[in-house]
Formats: sequence, structure tokens, C-alpha cells
Amino acid sequence: MDHVRCGLAVNPALPLELVDRLITVADEDIAGSLAERVDLRHEQAVALAARVGEAAERLCRNGVLTAADIDPATAPEAALALLDEGTGPEEWARHFAADPDPERRMKLAACPGLPSGVRKVLAADPDVRVVAELALWTTPDTAARLARHRHAEVRRAVAANESTPARVLTALVTGEGLPPADRCSVCDGEVTPSAHGERCDCCPRPGAFCTGSHESTVRETIEAALGNPATPAATVVRFATGASVVLRYGLAARSGLPRETAARLAQDALPGVRAELAANPAIGEPLMRALAADPFTEVRRGVAHNPLVPLDVLCGLAGTVRIGPTLLPRIAAAAPVEVDALAASPNPAMRMFLAERRDLPAAIRDALADDPDAKVVKSVAPHPGLSEKQLRGMVVRHGTQVVARVAANPDASPLLLEELAAHDPPVPKALREIARHRHASGAALLACLTDARARATAAGHPSLPPPVVAALLSDDDWRVVEAAAANPSLPPTMMERLVTDPDVGRWAGGVVT
Repeated sequence: MDHVRCGLAVNPALPLELVDRLITVADEDIAGSLAERVDLRHEQAVALAARVGEAAERLCRNGVLTAADIDPATAPEAALALLDEGTGPEEWARHFAADPDPERRMKLAACPGLPSGVRKVLAADPDVRVVAELALWTTPDTAARLARHRHAEVRRAVAANESTPARVLTALVTGEGLPPADRCSVCDGEVTPSAHGERCDCCPRPGAFCTGSHESTVRETIEAALGNPATPAATVVRFATGASVVLRYGLAARSGLPRETAARLAQDALPGVRAELAANPAIGEPLMRALAADPFTEVRRGVAHNPLVPLDVLCGLAGTVRIGPTLLPRIAAAAPVEVDALAASPNPAMRMFLAERRDLPAAIRDALADDPDAKVVKSVAPHPGLSEKQLRGMVVRHGTQVVARVAANPDASPLLLEELAAHDPPVPKALREIARHRHASGAALLACLTDARARATAAGHPSLPPPVVAALLSDDDWRVVEAAAANPSLPPTMMERLVTDPDVGRWAGGVVT
């Protein structure tokens, strides 16, 4: 891959005439990068698609090429992309419904807004994969018809379609009112259906088996319906006990879960099921309090992430579960009076949770910035609106514990970032934040180049001096090379050389003269 030219292809400062010249030498990789340019002109997109046909699909999805630019006979993937975006003409849909390539018919089946006649053709397709793909995305009426399909794989897809009517989903779970399926994917793989092992190559999915009743596909159909929000809760509550682990996991996460079903799942032997349940806002406060005392950490962590967990329960969990600096849903939704109470909490973990919010009143933000606990300060440090004096004070008081988060503050000045980049001892995470900071100076970015994980980001920063960017074009790391070539600080004369030189990127030391 030509990483220099791939980088140049996305360089926002690349002159339009050089975009034209790059199109004339583009391969598939370069064309893929050029197709992502927001300033690509229509005539350039047409030329790019003519040179590298594979780019046409992306150009269509990006809205640069339209149906007027595409011939479905010579650019079928691009035409299908337009159909998928809802901008392809109906006659194209009818054309691809009769395409001899089943992969194309599958792509068509997943397109929205297909004419009813095309849906009927695809529903009768001889390749079950096409029908199953249609079943997964189609309209309620077609889904209802396909629920009676003779192949179990199609029914499985209907069960996962959120447009499938509720009564149909119930029938797929119970089997009532539907004729039994004749075949499944396992049946299709052998003459005599039999039990299959985990590693059998005949099975379409690990663990698939069939003894004549299409057992694994029927189980997967129920699992799909259980995960479908359109399936009535009354249909799925029967799986609270005695069902497979996957079914119980899916049930524990469902919205609108009846309280009595939640209570049964709270007694599940598997901590993972209880953890899934603990994060479900449908379970109610009494059950949250009970699960907050669960012996397993993952269950208690689930309660902490529940959007409706009472604040006193969360306060108790803060001392038993390592949650870290993350904005919990309950904290994000805290009312103003609750924010005031959290800011004054004697529990530093609660103040830390609050400090992760970025919409705090200035007085509370400033109070948290002066907090004596380092983890509170670390959480509030990236908050916009903090002064230079406050940011420096954080570093003086808490040192390396807060340096990286101070560096992430959007208002950090170039001088402060230079000081943080030179901090002794070094803080690698800070260098990674500085490398992407809009205020980073050339001096700070040079320090970032010493960190392997920050190097590629720093190489693309427009404040990096052009001679340094040029040297990075011959870096051993291709990510650094692409980032340097995409750097808008490259002079136009250098960009021209990179476009035209057949030995691009192979200069000694990477310096272009």
C-alpha cells in the first residue's frame, strides 16, 4: 500500500488540481481515501469511479454520485448502494431481483422501501439466504407471510425483525398456529439429519444440530424473538426459569420486564444473568437494593450503572465496587437539588461521579477543582471553563495523578501544554492527549513524538513544523507516514512532489527538497 499517497488523499489542504492528478494514479486504496473527501467535486467523483470501479459504491453512499451517474449493468455494487440509500429507481430493484448472483439478490433483499412486487419475487427466491435476508428487514405484512415459510432459517430471521407483528412473534415462540418447518440449515448440509457436535463442519453455526425437529434453529428463533422489543412480555416471561443461559440473559435485559419475572431472575444461579438484570431500569427500587448486596462484583456494578438507582444505594456501592472515572447514567440525570447534594457529599467517590459531568454550574465546578481528593480533581480537570490558574493548581497539588486529564482540558493554553509535555516524571497518557489538542504547539508536539502511541496523532497535527512532518514521511510506522502525509501543514510544493514522484516516500531521511 502507498501510505504516503493514501494520506495525501485525505489531506484537507490538498489543492484541487492535485486531487485531479492523484485520481489519475489512484489504486483501490488511494481511491478509497479520495472517496471520503468532503470537497470532492462531482466531475472528480465520476473520474475516480471510472478509474477505480470499487470506489463508486462509497461515492454513492456519500451522496457524490447519483443514479444518473451509474449503470447497474456495469456497476452493480454502486447501484445496490443507491437502492440501499433509498435513491435508486424502482426498475433497478426489479432488475436485481432477477440477477443470477444470489449475493446481489441478498443485498437487494436488505434494501428499504422495496416495491411489493419485488418483495414477492424475493420471498419466492430459490436461495433460502435471500429469503432470510428479506425476512430480517421487510415490512410487517411480508414478515407475517414469511413466518409460515417451510425453512426454519427464514422463521428465525422473521423473529429478529422488529417490524414483525406481535401476534406473529408470539406464534414463532410458542409454535401455535404455524405449520412445522420442513427444513433448517443443518438439514441442508446433509442427507440424514443427526445430532451435531460443536466442531462439525456441516453446521452453519457452532453448536447447531438437528435430529429432525430443527432443534438449534428453533432455539435460535426463540432467542431472536426474546431480544426483539416487539415481542410481548407475556410471551417471554416463561423463560425466566429452566431456559437456556442465552434466553435468560436476553430476558434479564428486556424493557418492560414484569416485576415478578424480575424477582425470579434475581435468584438466577448465574451472576452474569443477575448483572444483566441489575442494570435494567424496569426492575424497581426494592430489587435494586437487594441486588446491591449481591456477593458478586459484576452484579453490584450493574446496579451502579442502572439509570434509576437511588443515590443512597449508589453511595453505598461506591465503597464496594471499583467504577472509576465514568459518567454514570443516574448522575447524568441528577436534578439540580441532587447535584448540590452530591457536591457536598462526604463520600469522595460521589463527588468524583459528579465531577464527570460537563454541564455543572461554575460554582460547583470550581469547588470540585479545589477538592482535596485527587480522584475528584482528576474527573473535573477536563471540564471546560476552568482557568489557567486552576489547571496549574491541580498539577501542583496532585502531580502525575492529574496531568493527563489536565492536558485533556479544551481550554489548556499552548504554554501549559508544553509544560505538561515536559513534566518530570513523564506522563505518557498526557502526551497522547496533547498530541490531539487543538492548542498544542510545535514544541509540545515534538515531545509527543517520543511516545509510540502518541506519535501518529502528533504527526497529523497542523502545528507540527513542516520539516518535521516531511521527515516523518519515511517513518517505520505506516500510521505515522499516513498521518504526516495528511497533515495540512505540508507546503503545496511538497504535496505536488509526493503526488508525482514514482519513488514517493523513499528519500533519505524523508526530507523532500
